[in-house]
Amino acid sequence: MRRCAWPLLRLPARAGLVPRYGGAAARLRPAAAAAASSSAGGDGSSRAPDTSLFVPVPLKPVGDAAEEDVGAELTRPLDKGEVLKNLNKFYKRKEIQRLGAENGLDARLFHQAFISFRKYIMESSSVSADLHIILNDICCGAGKVCLLGHVDDLFPFFLRHAKQIFPMLDCMDDLRKISDLRLPPNWYPDARAIQRKIIFHAGPTNSGKTYHAIQRFLSAKSGVYCGPLKLLAHEIFQKSNDANVPCDLVTGEERVYANEDARQAPHIACTIEMCSTNTPYEVAVIDEIQMIRDPARGWAWTRALLGLCAEEIHVCGEAAAIDLVTELMYTTGEEVEVRNYKRLTPLTVLDYALESLDNLRPGDCIVCFSKNDIYSISRQIEARGLECAVIYGSLPPGTKLEQAKKFNDPNDPCKILVATDAIGMGLNLCIKRIIFNSIVKPTINEKGEKEIDSITTSQALQIAGRAGRYGSSFKQGEVTTMHGDDLMQLKEILSEPVRPVKAAGLHPTPEQIEMFAYHLPDATLSNLIDIFVSLSQVDGLYFVCNIDDFKFLADMIQHIPLNLRSRYVFCTAPLNRKEPFVCTTLLKFARQFSRNEPLTFDWLCRHTKWPLAAPKNIKELVHLEAVHDVFDLYLWLSYRFMDMFPDAVLVRDIQKKLDDIIQVGVCNITKLIRASQSAAAPGTAAVVSEDFPLSRTKRDTRPVSDRHGAKSTEALSIAAEVPGERRAKNLKGYRSATRQEDLKSHGRGSLANRLLREGLLTQEMLRQLESEWQDQHRNVRYGFGSKRDDQSSSKETGKKKK
Repeated sequence: MRRCAWPLLRLPARAGLVPRYGGAAARLRPAAAAAASSSAGGDGSSRAPDTSLFVPVPLKPVGDAAEEDVGAELTRPLDKGEVLKNLNKFYKRKEIQRLGAENGLDARLFHQAFISFRKYIMESSSVSADLHIILNDICCGAGKVCLLGHVDDLFPFFLRHAKQIFPMLDCMDDLRKISDLRLPPNWYPDARAIQRKIIFHAGPTNSGKTYHAIQRFLSAKSGVYCGPLKLLAHEIFQKSNDANVPCDLVTGEERVYANEDARQAPHIACTIEMCSTNTPYEVAVIDEIQMIRDPARGWAWTRALLGLCAEEIHVCGEAAAIDLVTELMYTTGEEVEVRNYKRLTPLTVLDYALESLDNLRPGDCIVCFSKNDIYSISRQIEARGLECAVIYGSLPPGTKLEQAKKFNDPNDPCKILVATDAIGMGLNLCIKRIIFNSIVKPTINEKGEKEIDSITTSQALQIAGRAGRYGSSFKQGEVTTMHGDDLMQLKEILSEPVRPVKAAGLHPTPEQIEMFAYHLPDATLSNLIDIFVSLSQVDGLYFVCNIDDFKFLADMIQHIPLNLRSRYVFCTAPLNRKEPFVCTTLLKFARQFSRNEPLTFDWLCRHTKWPLAAPKNIKELVHLEAVHDVFDLYLWLSYRFMDMFPDAVLVRDIQKKLDDIIQVGVCNITKLIRASQSAAAPGTAAVVSEDFPLSRTKRDTRPVSDRHGAKSTEALSIAAEVPGERRAKNLKGYRSATRQEDLKSHGRGSLANRLLREGLLTQEMLRQLESEWQDQHRNVRYGFGSKRDDQSSSKETGKKKK
């Protein structure tokens, strides 16, 4: 009578599935099949989820029950020893494992669910009445001919428990629909409601493509300019207002109105992440469209291209993006008009390398891909009695502009520029010759992994193209390398066609993450993002952008109680996670925000120890740059949470003062380097450590193609600028001197040479290794071996005696 109240599925001991309680099993089988279909996404195109990302929700065992144990009253108390034996028997049944798989439990999830299920039963003082009775029947009927219960009867309870700790099993179809990214054009109904005209301005650096797009922008009744950098947005903002076209500036940190009464101007210059997809414009300009493939920021270009509500959209960038943009616009039913441009001034690749800093000329720019190299070269230049300007990525925009102004000023004695690839866009520079100090660069691939490899053709052209800017005092640009053995490889890189842009970036929106959180309320934000990406489906024109920085911040502030929308905003904050001071500040911001305590100007001054003095060494300069980033972070958050970050005006004022202090430090950078080196202990590096110290170039094993002998295009001609005899003599002397120096200071063999070239070893490290090797050799020679050596030698002696 008791068992009749709970008609349950029971699997036979043999392989065949035969119902034992009438139609109960037959009724459950279609449900299992439906669940299996659900877990597969309902169609063959859905990929299986990555179940390693499914984090089980902790389910606490039932403690001492306040109410009476109904199951024990109806039957008797459970024998936990017998229960454990039968639970383990249940786990080993192949039929149960197969049925679990049909319900979305692969081997990993099945094992985790069983461990949790067993722990719950064994550690609970009481279980539900129906489960208690089934367990009692199984234990009482074990070994008897007429079974009262069978271990298979536990499956419905096990499945219910599994869905409690893995709630995604019950909503896999919904999660797949939310994370379906196959039709991004449909996300922007306002843009789809109008017929847009797409004009692609394609050409290399210094070809006038952006100029023509901006002219149309200025002549329109309303318009929006979307650029990759604050510097570019600020430049268009100034040009527009100077041309009596009222234009507002919108960046992640602020909005500057052209009108004194704070009325919105019909024209807006903004960073691309800040463009509005709801505001109608006559003309929109999307600059540097090739960045749509960027692993981290590509989503912003995709969003602008598909979502801007403008009658005309002028897209500027490399010709390598034409095919992708055309295909994307085909999916929206819009045609693309392509306008090709050629470089306005010739660019020449020299047939000789610089070889020595003694050969520098006014208008030269040395490009490095390491801040350490910036420090080293700038000091060597000033040691020769020359002044140089310095520009690198972590400098504030104001400092970059001042350094560029100093270099461009014909009346300033500073005629040399030392910079990173930050000069590739956003700055107008009067450069005669670009000199690559190295042609390898640290990069982050699509998987978020760090790599060191030769620069791409696109990067090389972007940087080299800064030489000989149209309208400057230099009517022709030149490009070469610092080292002779890099020049042939640079020529090969520049002669290769730019690889076409094949896919556009996408990123989950806050609304999509909120819908995910509705179904998985106990999952962390980092885990939600992981599951979203693992389930997401994109077609061949798109890819999901790298989310490592987002997850890093999500994990960092996970313990702080925030609502999901606020947590998402904090995790999208633009900061460098390699800067501990900035990350710590974000953590403090989030903690105080969660307590609903406004972050005031006084609080920020106490935290940053403002006011700050001019830097005395490189370490202090780097800290000032980090403080500037903290002020940027405050302004960025104040734009989104004005009530909690109320003192944006005051912070902007002290940020300008800090910019002036940093400018003083950069102007005296060689003094700071000397101070850092004198303060450093002997045998230690005197500059700031980096992930990728690049002393020389990584060798590329690719064969040099025969096409170097072929004639190049008009814009890129390879010319011999010095007589062949002198060039050969200089190159021979350089190689001989280099070889002698290598043999003298690099040690024996080519391994040290290779490690130095690949940037895996520095001269300082090499000297330290050589010193340690000599000390060890001396100790071994005179019998002062290490303790480990003594122990190993004694073991060997013992073996010989045996």
